[in-house]
Amino acid sequence: MAQSRWAAMTGKNVLSVCTFGAALMFAAAPFFTPFSGFDPDAYPIPQNNPPVQPAGYAFAIWGVIYVWLVISTAIGATIRRNAADWDAHRLPLLGSLLIGSVWLWVADKSPVWATVLIWIMLALAIWALIKTPKRERILLRAPVGLYAGWLTAASCVSIGLLGAGYGLRFDEVEWAFICIIGAFFIALVVMMKVGGATAYMAGVAWALIAVAVKSVQEAPHVALLAGIGVMALGIATLWHPKPKTTGT
Repeated sequence: MAQSRWAAMTGKNVLSVCTFGAALMFAAAPFFTPFSGFDPDAYPIPQNNPPVQPAGYAFAIWGVIYVWLVISTAIGATIRRNAADWDAHRLPLLGSLLIGSVWLWVADKSPVWATVLIWIMLALAIWALIKTPKRERILLRAPVGLYAGWLTAASCVSIGLLGAGYGLRFDEVEWAFICIIGAFFIALVVMMKVGGATAYMAGVAWALIAVAVKSVQEAPHVALLAGIGVMALGIATLWHPKPKTTGT
C-alpha cells in the first residue's frame, strides 16, 4: 500500500515537472522560430488583408499568456505539486503545450497542418480548463483560461483563412462572419461548462475587439458583428452565476 502511494505521488510530481518544462518550451518557441503570421502567399488565393485576422497589437497577449503559464506551472511543480485537485488538468495541458512548442515551426511551413494542430491544442486546453479547480482562480484557472480563450479565437481565424484562401464556397467576408459566430458559440458552451470562466471569456473578447479594429474601415459589417459579439460575451459573463468558491 505504501509503495503504491509513493508511486502515485512520484507520478504526479513527474507530471507536474513535465508540465512546467513544457510551459518553458512553449514560451521559448518564439525566440527560436520567429513568426509574424501566415504567409499570405501560402494559400491558392493570397490572404493579404483578411478581415478575420485580428489587428497586430492583439498578439501582445501572448506575452501575458507565456509568463502566466510559466508561473502557474512552476507553482504546480513546487508549492502545489502534491495538491490532489491540481492533478487532473496537467495531462491535457501538457499535451497542448507540447504541440504549441512546435506549432510556430509548423505554421511557417503549412497553414493546413497548423490549423489541424491548433484545433487539437484548443481541445486539450479546454479540457484542461474544465479540470482546473474552482478555488485556484488566479494561480491556475485564469492562466489556463486566458490561453484557451485566445486559442478559441485563433482556431476560428485559422479556419477562416483556410476557407477564404482555398476559395471554399464563401468569400473572405463571409468566412469572417462564420468564424466570429463560431468563436462566440464555442465561448458560450465553454462558459456554461466551466462556470466563472472570466479569463477565458476575456481572451476571446480581446481577439474579437482586435478583429473589429482591423476591419472597421474595409469591412465594417465584420467589425459590427465582432463588436456585438464582444458585448454579448460581456453580458453573458456578468449574468452567468459565479462559482461559490474562493480563489477567475
